[in-house]
Amino acid sequence: MSLTAETNMNISKNYQENIDYLNEKLGTKESYDIVVREMNVGGKKIAIYSINGMVGRPASNMILEAFIEIERAELVVNALDKLVKSKIVDLQVSEVEAMDEVLYFVLSGAMAIIVEGKTQSIIIDVRSYPSRMPEEPDVERVTRGSRDGFTETLVFNTILIRRRLRDPGLRMKLVKAGSRSKTDVCIAYIEDITNSKMVDYIEKEIKNIKIDGIPMAEKSVEEFILGSKLWNPFPRVRYTERPDVAAIHLLEGNVIVIVDTSPSVIIAPCTLWHHVQHAEEYRQEPVIGAYLRWVRFFAILASLFLLPLWLAAALNPHLLPESLQFIGVQKPAKIGLLVQVLIGEISIDILRMAAIHTPSPLATALGLIAVLMLGDIAIEVGLFTPEVIMYLAIAAVGTFATPSYELAQANRLVRIFLVLAAGIFNFWGLGIGVLLLFILLWRTNSFGVPYLWPLIPLDYKALMTILVRQPVPIANLRPSIFKPKDRIRQPQERTGS
Repeated sequence: MSLTAETNMNISKNYQENIDYLNEKLGTKESYDIVVREMNVGGKKIAIYSINGMVGRPASNMILEAFIEIERAELVVNALDKLVKSKIVDLQVSEVEAMDEVLYFVLSGAMAIIVEGKTQSIIIDVRSYPSRMPEEPDVERVTRGSRDGFTETLVFNTILIRRRLRDPGLRMKLVKAGSRSKTDVCIAYIEDITNSKMVDYIEKEIKNIKIDGIPMAEKSVEEFILGSKLWNPFPRVRYTERPDVAAIHLLEGNVIVIVDTSPSVIIAPCTLWHHVQHAEEYRQEPVIGAYLRWVRFFAILASLFLLPLWLAAALNPHLLPESLQFIGVQKPAKIGLLVQVLIGEISIDILRMAAIHTPSPLATALGLIAVLMLGDIAIEVGLFTPEVIMYLAIAAVGTFATPSYELAQANRLVRIFLVLAAGIFNFWGLGIGVLLLFILLWRTNSFGVPYLWPLIPLDYKALMTILVRQPVPIANLRPSIFKPKDRIRQPQERTGS
């Protein structure tokens, strides 16, 4: 039977048949970066396949020298054993029998060696990916703490986690996703802590991904695992680019999903409260951390409810008591308040997108245009009232103070919904909108974990650790909702003077 009859065939003893198959599948004549080197070693033909730029040159030169030194008998009988034991002792070497595995390893950056007369291919891991050094993530900066962050290289990210967790129970399970891209996805968890059913479910769902590739990396994996709900904007997993944050969640019983080519990792499962905590709170004294947390809570609540609440009050000043009559518009503009607020919300998003695409030297000029030309002139010509600009600014600052970028985007959509409800149906509409928001959050879950836990269902001890930043010796509790296999051991009492 010909090797080309099936896509998943074993390596044949016919050397030329193997070479013809690989050359056809890899397109060696059309692709300039596919490197094929054929040699005669001890009277036997060998072919070495690799991708230019993905193989370390010193390691590849050492392998070639090792093959030249091997005698004919050793090459035929036990080439792999000879390479591992005497020559290539510091590299990962394995043998595969299937052609699809050879293709996978070559396209992943490893070196594949086909030997005449052998039905196995020697795979040598000499990958050297182009990558950047770990840097502090832009969206998760801290004033004090580690400055390293995940990169786009999977092996770097797993090293950053293992550097912090030297636990023999830490597992890094590798699976592939995408029938064509064959993207590496690593599932990290601590075996004697994490709920095994959760790990098995995530692994099964990733293996069941049926698509050519996942170019959007971790976001594509999330949507395939959890499914995409168009009507629910709230994130059901947490993303982080900080290794210390990922390590803490592993100790709590979470599962970390790392996708190759992405500097963001998935933390699953998660609740709403995972998205409102920040590493900065744990880098300060407990009382300061608690204060920062409450300030952040206030900013998030203000970004959600302050603007629609003011709009409902400004449109219905007769419903306000005498002491709150100052709330409202002192000088009406040429367009209605609801239209002003909607235009302002869209304008802020336009400016945010413009800032992302604006080169750094021009960022200051963009800010001046936004503040002077758009803000002040709009007020001067009577299109906007100063009160609308002020409350829009407060909402925007509260959005930027939200640690999770995904939650901030969800809150922006919720705020627009509440603005429409308040602008059309006044206070009644605002009340119904808040009720619908609560029902949405109540019905949302992440891998079966209620989104509002520990508030609903109520877990008093866990709720206290969220509302108040606890000192480390006191915060000695794993989330019971995750059903961890064990509990954190109580710290031993200190001895000595």
